[in-house]
Amino acid sequence: MALSLIITLFFFNRVNIALFQNHKPEISAEKCLVWGAGLEPRLVLPVRYFYIQAVSESGQIISSSPGKDSFRVKITSLSQKEHVRIHVPPPLDRGDGSFLVRFRMYSSSLSGLKVEVFYKDKPVAQSPYSIKGPVYHEYCDCPESDSSAWQSLLQCPSAEPQIEQDFISFPSIDLLRLRQEVPKRFSSRGGLIHYSIINNQVYRKSLGRYTDFKMFSDEMFLSLTRKVKLPDVEFYINVGDWPLETRKVDAVHGPVPIISWCGSTETRDIILPTYDITHSTLETMRGVTNDLLSIQGNTGPVWVNKTSQAFFRGRDSREERLNLVSMSKKHPDLLDAGITAFFFFREREKELGKAPLIGFFDFFKYKFQVNVDGTVAAYRFPYLMLGNSLVLKQDSPYYEHFYTHLKPGQHYVPVKRTLSDLIEKIKWAKENDAEAEAIAKAGQALARDILQPHRLYCYYYTVLQTYAARQIGTPSVHPDMELVPQPADHSTVCQCERGTGGEELRQKKDEL
Repeated sequence: MALSLIITLFFFNRVNIALFQNHKPEISAEKCLVWGAGLEPRLVLPVRYFYIQAVSESGQIISSSPGKDSFRVKITSLSQKEHVRIHVPPPLDRGDGSFLVRFRMYSSSLSGLKVEVFYKDKPVAQSPYSIKGPVYHEYCDCPESDSSAWQSLLQCPSAEPQIEQDFISFPSIDLLRLRQEVPKRFSSRGGLIHYSIINNQVYRKSLGRYTDFKMFSDEMFLSLTRKVKLPDVEFYINVGDWPLETRKVDAVHGPVPIISWCGSTETRDIILPTYDITHSTLETMRGVTNDLLSIQGNTGPVWVNKTSQAFFRGRDSREERLNLVSMSKKHPDLLDAGITAFFFFREREKELGKAPLIGFFDFFKYKFQVNVDGTVAAYRFPYLMLGNSLVLKQDSPYYEHFYTHLKPGQHYVPVKRTLSDLIEKIKWAKENDAEAEAIAKAGQALARDILQPHRLYCYYYTVLQTYAARQIGTPSVHPDMELVPQPADHSTVCQCERGTGGEELRQKKDEL
């Protein structure tokens, strides 16, 4: 959508918001919309989710929050004989008339789930929704054998620009060369894991001293193999910060494929989603505070009520971050920046001062967010994009898996690597409030789409599928590898019943 059209729409939205504040339109429970991946029984995710859109009696989409407690959701088993453990927190108010519903299953349901959505005790849209069983919880090891059908269920995109770009350097992958060369060149770098996935079992060997972050890749590969049958594949993943392969394609020996969480313009690594958003997706509603879903219901005040100032908090992992603090002291009306922990530049702590920690959700009290690299790309960037503040992003040679979808000036405001134009850009944003808000909303809308958790699984699968198709040689389990076992969860044992006459098996179970 052209930026001018987005700005025009936001002028109309501002009028609508003012009218909404003076006279809130009555919501029509019947006309509201309910949709999303969480209503598909065969789509297994750590946390299932779907959306509710508020609609007025006149049939108009409501674009402002009708109140965070507007909707109520109840999820139970379709069978009164079956007890299903499910955690269903209140819907997250996304501030624009839409709500995000999350639920985590702690046991499977053979009969299926009944999803009831209410507005003032009135059923919403087509509620109740029947999600016919079996409906599996996250730890069920019941992979879909038809990978194409699984990708179709997830509505995976037909192409991912970053994956296509990464594999240009690797029209073929010689596994023999890979095994011989990679350990010699990279094992001393400290964080390399040799993986083989054979018959949907995950095996690995750690090379180097700093390989603890393999727990994140282990967890994701295990989760993926529980959901879909993967091709046999053998590869090396770098669990350190910096991408590794610096050889050019036209070099005498050429590059070898190393899989990393972050890419750069100077390297040829194949990129996966970062360990941070991978872990937050797997641990949503359980072991993490910030995740790709919870952030959407905690984006602070509406735009007009935010502080018209740029904001930054973070560690001292790059000198430009220290410069932010100096700028903040000179322009306190424009920028509030502080360093919360000193490690790399401890000698500067006395000069700059140490800022107190602040909860991430409180970042969004400010209209403008400054995103500056850490040791590599700043892994907070996807969370900032999901907020409703304008992101001022430092130009960077580093990138994450989704950056190719973003356009500077349309989804965020670019800032020079040196930050020499940052104050100028902040002034521009303050003086062009409607355009700044439009860019913020466009970036948020795109991030909501491409950073949905199910898209993470699509991305991982496509990387492994593309890699496997280019292998020369046979992937194998080597004697020095160990099996990475699936997690044991005896309280939620499940039977895999897809396409095997689930009703008949339920009857047999009842007889027993």
